[in-house]
Amino acid sequence: MTAQIGQPAPPFELPDQDRNPVSLDSLKGNKSLVVFIPFPFTGNCEAELCTIRDQRARLNDLDANVVAISCDTLFSNKEWSDKNGFGFPVLSDYWPHGETAKAFGAFNEAVGAANRWTFVLDADGIIRDIINTDSLGVVREFEAVVEALENIG
Repeated sequence: MTAQIGQPAPPFELPDQDRNPVSLDSLKGNKSLVVFIPFPFTGNCEAELCTIRDQRARLNDLDANVVAISCDTLFSNKEWSDKNGFGFPVLSDYWPHGETAKAFGAFNEAVGAANRWTFVLDADGIIRDIINTDSLGVVREFEAVVEALENIG
């Protein structure tokens, strides 16, 4: 079942690239972006997360946490995050494989990876918007994320 706007985000706790646990509860108190990405080290995924990295000041002004979630290993996420200097957690949903992506309804069974979906949460962990694309090969528009955050009261 896909997580729905107006409902609480599914609870999760996943390791980041430095093996630190990050949970939904740890994000509460601020707006948050839960950014599912299909594959590290690919052009579109890297472009999206580099845009978020480069726009962190805007997101900070909007009081927004950012976590990216990949179904890849934390070792791969660590290499990728360090290479790009993301500066936000890149969580591993590797094992059980894609469990968090499945809980959000963002897992793509055909390729064994997350779809390109962003869940915009308010400070209480309620889903206020979902920004996605119909294809793994199409990037999400960053301005749509900004607009969704601005629309949260």
